[in-house]
Amino acid sequence: MSVCAEVRRPPHTVAGEGGIEQLIGNTPLIRLRRVSRHLSPAVEIYIKAEWFNPGGSVKDRPAWNMIRTAEEQGLLTSDKVIIDATSGNTGIAYAMIGAARGYRVQLCLPANANAERKRMLRAFGAELILTDPREQTDGAIRKVQELVAADPDRYFYPDQYNNPANWQAHYYGTGIEIWQQTEGRVTHFVAGMGTTGTLMGTGRRLKEYNPHVRLIAVQPDSPFHGLEGLKHLETAIVPGIYDPTLPDEIAEISTESAHAMARLLAREEGLFVGISAAAAVCAAMKVAESISSGVVVAIAPDGGSRYITDPLWEEEG
Repeated sequence: MSVCAEVRRPPHTVAGEGGIEQLIGNTPLIRLRRVSRHLSPAVEIYIKAEWFNPGGSVKDRPAWNMIRTAEEQGLLTSDKVIIDATSGNTGIAYAMIGAARGYRVQLCLPANANAERKRMLRAFGAELILTDPREQTDGAIRKVQELVAADPDRYFYPDQYNNPANWQAHYYGTGIEIWQQTEGRVTHFVAGMGTTGTLMGTGRRLKEYNPHVRLIAVQPDSPFHGLEGLKHLETAIVPGIYDPTLPDEIAEISTESAHAMARLLAREEGLFVGISAAAAVCAAMKVAESISSGVVVAIAPDGGSRYITDPLWEEEG
């Protein structure tokens, strides 16, 4: 982290039962200064550094909330196998929490998910079922549904794309944190759309605090893209938890722009972020350039270490 990065961290609150779960949430805000020096002095832009979660991504939040809720409702018992579709990060969160709580975890993910994520999943003991990369996460979803339909008593299927406990994790966590960290000054919130849980939950909470907060949803600019974890909703299975009336604006970001921003953040801010995080910053910068004053907060779902073998780091720039 560079000397130009200002960190705002909320007070730590202990949750869970003393295990790894208690470290989930309460991630810092980091102000971007060097890449935003051309902006109006009255505009502040921050990223919510979700790689500070113990599993390394924002997905720790919904994974833990879905598991905890299922335990409380009696839907998840020791004899059940947790199964879901993932592009990697939610799977890592399931695998981490499953290992800590004694559950078997089986995950379906596209075969082209990056090597770092697959190694982490296996390290936590998860069983992987690799699906057709051409079908992206939609193919993984269909495979999970097939397996669960064939043996429903064997599995607990959180179904992160349709489970309200996904977005509620952000409604009761991320949204409150951002409001407190910005002292209620946040004017724009930017988040990528995968399951859409981060946008839905955080957005609803911020709109309750201040209906004038603008919500910017980020998606790839085409169906064929390299923004792992994000969906091009017009051509994908739309998550059941998605409410299209909630975002005030949808920003479409190219893979090339996100790659360039990832390199820029590393070299100008000392922040090594993931590709979807860089895409969110691209959208946040566009917002920041269009206003004369305000506080823009973008979600950075994970860090760049999960993409270290990606060709973007071999490019000059």
